[in-house]
Amino acid sequence: MKNGSGNTNTKLILLHPYIQKQTSTTRLWLLAFVSFFTIVFLLTLLYTRDTIPSKNTSVAAAVAAVVTGGSPSSSSSPISNSNLPTSAINALLHYASRSNDSFHMSYGEMKSISDVLRRCAPPCNLLVFGLTHETLLWKSLNHNGRTVFIEENRYYAAYFEEIHPEIDVFDVQYTTKAHEAGELVTTAKEAAGNECRPVQNLLFSDCKLGLNDLPNHVYDVDWDVIFVDGPRGDAHEGPGRMSSIFTAAVLARSKKGGNPKTHVFVHDYYRDVERLCGDEFLCRENLVESNDLLAHYVLDKMDKNSTQFCNGRKKRSVSSLS
Repeated sequence: MKNGSGNTNTKLILLHPYIQKQTSTTRLWLLAFVSFFTIVFLLTLLYTRDTIPSKNTSVAAAVAAVVTGGSPSSSSSPISNSNLPTSAINALLHYASRSNDSFHMSYGEMKSISDVLRRCAPPCNLLVFGLTHETLLWKSLNHNGRTVFIEENRYYAAYFEEIHPEIDVFDVQYTTKAHEAGELVTTAKEAAGNECRPVQNLLFSDCKLGLNDLPNHVYDVDWDVIFVDGPRGDAHEGPGRMSSIFTAAVLARSKKGGNPKTHVFVHDYYRDVERLCGDEFLCRENLVESNDLLAHYVLDKMDKNSTQFCNGRKKRSVSSLS
């Protein structure tokens, strides 16, 4: 660099190694600091996510507290009540009965089944033949119980289970025709002491009306409530409900434990096949209430050596479903 006198002076700037080392050390400390707080933030986030109750659980706890008269903060565990609150049941029935679906059940019909499910000792075992408009309703009403559906259409069963994975549904192939009902019922009555006896394990049955291709565990469950709303029975060439009613009758009478009584409901009771099979296999003396659309039977389990479905006693007084 030149100055006014024309002399040239060279100035050197020396960087001591200690300065470079100090800069590197500072950067390392800064990186460690940022990393530490990042890890702390992530751990805090994960911990908070696991320990804070979900919105649904909080709402359910608040509802339960209102129903039981307690406070939402009185319990830190999720609700485990075996039955839904009465207000929730009434709301479900109300909205289900006002559906735009032309094939939905009436409020009175649904309430009859709902009342039985509410009185059923938990966990209640409910078997339903047919996937219908009310399928999700039955699953909800049997809260904390076991609910299984039997469907004739394997494609619809697979589709329904895909969009509602909480539903247990099994498909079955019916080999009967509705127009064969008279002949099939007569044959079954004649074989009531043999392959069509009222107490048996249907898994090994040779009776034409017995369903023997359901999952094994279906035959092992002591069903408390059975609802027959399938398969199709409104067409001459349809399978009819002879097999589902006969199977319900055998399952009810072959119970090995639990409540000795089984409630069996038959929908579309005004039709000839449903009324015929109800009279022959569920029996008029077990009919406790009915109207043109729904019949309610209460069956007792039978001795394993029984050879007839009905004992011919004078039928009970039957009330009308509103």
